[in-house]
Amino acid sequence: MSKTMNHINEAAKYIKEQGVIHPEVGMILGSGLGEIADEVQDAIVISYHDIPHFPESTVVGHEGALVYGVLNGTHVLVMKGRIHYYEGYSLEEVMFPVRVMHALGIDQLVITNAAGGINYNFEPGDLMLIVDQLNFTGTNPLLGPNEDELGPRFLDMNAAFDKELQHLAHKAALEQQIELKEGVYMGVTGPTYETPAEIRMFRVLGADAVGMSTVFEVIAARHVGMRVLGISCITNLGSGMQTSLNHSEVVATTERVKEKFKTLIRAITGKMK
Repeated sequence: MSKTMNHINEAAKYIKEQGVIHPEVGMILGSGLGEIADEVQDAIVISYHDIPHFPESTVVGHEGALVYGVLNGTHVLVMKGRIHYYEGYSLEEVMFPVRVMHALGIDQLVITNAAGGINYNFEPGDLMLIVDQLNFTGTNPLLGPNEDELGPRFLDMNAAFDKELQHLAHKAALEQQIELKEGVYMGVTGPTYETPAEIRMFRVLGADAVGMSTVFEVIAARHVGMRVLGISCITNLGSGMQTSLNHSEVVATTERVKEKFKTLIRAITGKMK
């Protein structure tokens, strides 16, 4: 067994020992969106710091804990804070939490993020269902020797985001009277925000929103066969579409729309049993 597989199994074993028995849905929460974890009932909270080999988030708005329990009738394992490539972690470390979730038996993953709007029809506070992604990071997390125990050498990304889960999300949004837009997410490394010229280029390439996460996690999830649902909170408009950009604005926007976001995630989760 490879070093990577040993580390995944050791982390999963520790998490199980804390009482994580049969998680059905995994969640990765973006900047400022961690409060959905506070909705989890009968919660077991596990600090990333205590999990063997687990990387720790260093970004404001990412607390760094796994929360296990029941959300709207479904057993969930929530990452309250994610790991970003720009923090200096390796691609293998960025993929690690997703792979551990898979080792715990999770086969459905909800990924959320804070993103900048590129589509002229978007405005801060909108929620966007991710229907596809563009990996503009210049790299791929599956580079190097393939872990055959996890997935294939050459991964089909034809259906990166699950169509059935998208239908379920739209149904939940309609029931809750929440507008849920659709779009393509462009993933970049960060940590700098984009230039106005880059935003114009991304729009031409077909992107509706841009952010510094998600694409690696989606690839990792699809590699192990997990079904993925992605939702972006549009926290700001891209460079050149507003006067300035800063992370405090991102957190402030998520604070403003958090109740709408939490209502939607609760409704979706209840349909993923």
